[in-house]
Amino acid sequence: MRVLFISRRFFPAISGMSVYAANLLRELSRAGHDVTMISQFRGDPAGRAVYGGGPPPPVPGVRVIGLEARGEQAGGDFERDIDEIVSVACDEHQTHGSFDVVHAQYGYPTGLAGLEAARRFGAPSVVSIQGGDGHWVGSCCELHFAAMRVVCEHAGELLIGSSSFRDEVVQRLGVPPERFTLVPGAVDPVRFAPPAEGRDDGLLVYHGRVDRRKGVLDLLAAVERVPGARLVVSGVGPDLEAVRAHASERIHVLGYVGYDDAPSVLARGGIFVSPTYAEGFSNTILEAMAAGMAIISCRSVGVVDCLRHEENALLIDPGDVDALAAAIARLLHEPELRRRLAAAALAEVRRTYSWSRVAGLIEDAYRRALETPADGSWSLPAARPPCRFRAEPHLL
Repeated sequence: MRVLFISRRFFPAISGMSVYAANLLRELSRAGHDVTMISQFRGDPAGRAVYGGGPPPPVPGVRVIGLEARGEQAGGDFERDIDEIVSVACDEHQTHGSFDVVHAQYGYPTGLAGLEAARRFGAPSVVSIQGGDGHWVGSCCELHFAAMRVVCEHAGELLIGSSSFRDEVVQRLGVPPERFTLVPGAVDPVRFAPPAEGRDDGLLVYHGRVDRRKGVLDLLAAVERVPGARLVVSGVGPDLEAVRAHASERIHVLGYVGYDDAPSVLARGGIFVSPTYAEGFSNTILEAMAAGMAIISCRSVGVVDCLRHEENALLIDPGDVDALAAAIARLLHEPELRRRLAAAALAEVRRTYSWSRVAGLIEDAYRRALETPADGSWSLPAARPPCRFRAEPHLL
């Protein structure tokens, strides 16, 4: 099967969705599929500061085409970027052979680009709805709401990471729940495994996008309330400089860490803290589970599907800094609880979240899409109403 995969912000920094894409495409290539990826990236200084920046790295067995998101960089002109993605996709289709299926990661803007490309060359489309799609896109303006509805109504197959996130998207966008196929995140249990030695069980680790919406500022406040608590923060994002301002003997800020070095970061500490407000499905949590860490997170969309309070993690309500500090203190002072939670999480991730299983679910979606006629019967309003994400496109 010849697959066109369209990704957004595939940057060589800490991004669960970038890692997810690379691993998925490796699995598809190993299964014998001919895969081309078109991916956006930020090349401007501001984008590099937030995302790590730069074109996507090579993926073994995959043709990778990087497109700088010049429209996004020039005042949030997402439509300009959609046009460029579609143009490049059509050139690839004509020059290197017809695509059998188009799979877009994120509903907007790449999902809409995928639908238009599929319409141009008569192929079926698959769209993976990601966290930002459900939490923010469509709450910003009428045009982006309409775009998300078009994607959800006209894609041949809709994939989503968790049932709690599906329920949020259903409620916000009015999409029938049966439109979605649940395909969870996955992790490489060989790459992310408990270290044989050298782990500091009392060290806290935050690893991922450094963004207040991920709860990182709440975590800093909580650590300051727990005597003796020590924290390592790894990653880049819009709030990295705010986090750096808190650096101290107890709070070590690493900044950018590449994917190949991520296992060594998780191996440093015994407690992973992800006080996130919402996810589609958190791949960084899966990596921490596979690394044998005890986990503190939140009763959030996209988290409660893989973590359960007192069973394989400690969960608090998002934004409750006092409860977060109490959970940190509890794991620091109760080593048996820490070991029990870590062991339960490790067993679950090895049992449930393998890449071979998840890639198989996506291949099934491709085969179903091939049996569904391509749907080009959609349009969008021409008006471009004010949208907060045009002023701050990095938050979309």
